[in-house]
Amino acid sequence: MGLCFGKDMPAEAKANGYHGGMVNQNQIQYTKSPGPEAQLPVVRPKPSPKPAFRSDTILGKAYEDVRLHYSLGKELGRGQFGVTYLCTEISSGEQYACKSISKKKLVTKADKEDMRREIQIMQHLSGQPNIVAFKGAYEDNSSVYLVMELCAGGELFDRIIATGHYSEKAAASLCRSIVNVVNVCHFMGVMHRDLKPENFLLSDKTENAALKATDFGLSVFIEQGKVYKDIVGSAYYVPPEVLRRKYGKEADIWSAGVILYILLSGVPPFWAETERGIFDAVLKGEIDFESDPWPSISSSAKDLVRRMLTQDPKTRITAAQVLEHPWMRGGEASDKPIDSAVLSRMKQFRAMNKLKKLALKMWMEMAQLTI
Repeated sequence: MGLCFGKDMPAEAKANGYHGGMVNQNQIQYTKSPGPEAQLPVVRPKPSPKPAFRSDTILGKAYEDVRLHYSLGKELGRGQFGVTYLCTEISSGEQYACKSISKKKLVTKADKEDMRREIQIMQHLSGQPNIVAFKGAYEDNSSVYLVMELCAGGELFDRIIATGHYSEKAAASLCRSIVNVVNVCHFMGVMHRDLKPENFLLSDKTENAALKATDFGLSVFIEQGKVYKDIVGSAYYVPPEVLRRKYGKEADIWSAGVILYILLSGVPPFWAETERGIFDAVLKGEIDFESDPWPSISSSAKDLVRRMLTQDPKTRITAAQVLEHPWMRGGEASDKPIDSAVLSRMKQFRAMNKLKKLALKMWMEMAQLTI
């Protein structure tokens, strides 16, 4: 029950100087507090219905022109499946990278599923350290567009070569960033399957720029108990179990170990003139720790490389164990400059890969002219 005092005070009360307190019972009105039935109904907005899946599109939703939101600029890079452009968000002026994939390359049902999976994985991993942030996906009549964080610092090997000096400590720092990506991916149920230096870019041109993984086109969500059999990846970095068509997430550790070997010596551990020859060397598994500069590389660094390049995936070191290795934690990685010949070899290896990319680009352009 609630009390409500009347507005008009009796004349005798005023005459007696009354200003408050108890008054004649007749002056008190009892009112009932409003019950639930008297409450105004709460009007809640109905949730927006989820857009229906569109089977006639790659992304499963209506076409949306990326150019309504972004202006596309110069070409930043070109791969087997797409072209990456600099783009600027119209609303904010912020710059991003936009990967354009022609739908002519997404012919089969599997191709389309792979495209959707790449987007799902990038959304799943976005915001994690050393992984490029994902902004959004768009589709029109001719292409699919993936907008992501712009990494303007260039490729890993180009930065090392341009710096002109290098040490085990620097190599350990870079390897830590790469293996951190592997560790995050595995923790979040993703197997990368295509780790290589070209898939890592620096966030900007500053000295302490973050190293970020940018390409998840061959990545998959890990299915418990599943044995993977499809051969994917790049020749120098493919582990033996992939070639044997029986592998799991341990394959990523092997690829990261190959990158570490190159960081310390300037060349890959398994080398040949042909792809078939590289695969044969990988299956043979003989690692050279005798040639320069290996005699001057610390035993701790060599121990980690051996553990990462163990032929048997069951006994291979895990990502979490790599990050806890003494050499990775900084105590045993020397700050002494590595032999300058390492940078020279790395430069030659990088130039050879760029030549292969140029040949691929020319072949793709010629193929498009014939379509």
